Amino acid sequence: MASISSLGVGSNLDLSTLLSQLQTAESQPLVALQQRQVSYTSKLSAYGTLQSSLGTLQAAAKKLSDPALFQGVKAVSSATDVLTAAAAGTAAAGTYAVEVTQLAQPQSLVAAGQASTTAAIGSGTITIDFGAITGGTLDAATGTYSGSGFTKDATRTAVPITIDSSNNTLAGIRDAINAAKAGVSASIVNDGSGTPNRLVLTSSQTGEASSMRVSVAGDAALQNLLNNDPAGTQNLRQTVAGQNAKLSVNGIAVTSASNTVKEAIQGTTLTLLKTGSSSLSTQADTAAVETAINDFVKAYNSLQATANTLTAYNQDSKTGAALVGDSTLRNLQTRIRQALTTPQAGGPDDMKVLSEIGVAFQKDGTMAVDSTKLKSALAGNLAGVSGLFASATGSTAGYGKQLSALVDDLTSTGGALKVASDGMTASLKQLDEQYADMKTRVDAKVERYRTQFTQLDLLMSQMNRTSSYLTQQFASMQSSSK
Repeated sequence: MASISSLGVGSNLDLSTLLSQLQTAESQPLVALQQRQVSYTSKLSAYGTLQSSLGTLQAAAKKLSDPALFQGVKAVSSATDVLTAAAAGTAAAGTYAVEVTQLAQPQSLVAAGQASTTAAIGSGTITIDFGAITGGTLDAATGTYSGSGFTKDATRTAVPITIDSSNNTLAGIRDAINAAKAGVSASIVNDGSGTPNRLVLTSSQTGEASSMRVSVAGDAALQNLLNNDPAGTQNLRQTVAGQNAKLSVNGIAVTSASNTVKEAIQGTTLTLLKTGSSSLSTQADTAAVETAINDFVKAYNSLQATANTLTAYNQDSKTGAALVGDSTLRNLQTRIRQALTTPQAGGPDDMKVLSEIGVAFQKDGTMAVDSTKLKSALAGNLAGVSGLFASATGSTAGYGKQLSALVDDLTSTGGALKVASDGMTASLKQLDEQYADMKTRVDAKVERYRTQFTQLDLLMSQMNRTSSYLTQQFASMQSSSK
């Protein structure tokens, strides 16, 4: 069967253009479906943007719904070079005079000098106990005690440190002590003498009860280097005594094994930095509450701005944003506004509405904060502000809790925004299926047109050839008759 290389060649008709026009006409329903897909996709995206703004608002509301926010206490030191302080919720408001007379420090012991750090010394087992040196006197010149006792700290278990041929040098002993993590830091100091290398042991913890007693079971060389009992033989010299921190709080003497002093002042942790005096005040941390309230107002206004953008109408282009006239968004805004304008329950002296703390709605639907009024409310009635937003576990009172619950209701399964989003998703899926089905039908119809046009082209081509042949025959006959 003859074939046509291009439509219209056989018939001299513009069949390709005609087929293209028919295809365009048949595809018009597909264009309408695509326009609906674009509209639904825009709505679905808008709902996602709206949900994100609601999430930000809910996070701000949740922060205000926690009673602990309103129980925060801050501690302020008048001399931060002497001490700093951190207060927990259990701290009581007050002012305290603190005098630091002594900082806690760890004990440090030094061994006799050695000519080399790599020469073998001896083998055995080193055991380091921790405890308090009691009684007796310290000879500052020799760094040794006389007439003293040693009370071991029973709560700390000594770690045996093995010294053998693999680590029996001064450097090896240092490394073995450090690797054992026995509560001691070991180092070697070179003092520049004829036997300059001196092993230094420093307790990892400060305080009198972290003083060291070093026992060696092994050969005489290792014993002579490290055996050290404050109540007996002392081969090490104390260069720094283990001591507690000493301070007074409002004239009351306080001691601490560490420079981090907890609960000397209720609910407060002091970090001692040097000796000296400081006035310490503990007071309610209203700044954190003020920030949280301002963040809440910003989140609400951001939601309003998002809603305005999603419902905007352009007069010039006569086009509207994705959610123009959307009932879901309108109802959502109404419910949130109602939640924030409904007075809280409470006694006659309790705060019940946001305007009492300087938070008020504006004509454009946003909220504004009167900072002066808010600061005054926080300073004068922090408990009342707390009751306005937060409540104990099991209660639903407070704008913070109520708004957080409302957002959950709107966005969880069965909620208005969730239903609307799921509806758009289902509609898009249906449109995809309709588009695929219609595209198949349009393609099949255009293919039928193509087949028919091809057949027409072939037929016209054959007819043109027959016409040409007959014309030639008639011309030949006329020529012969003449």
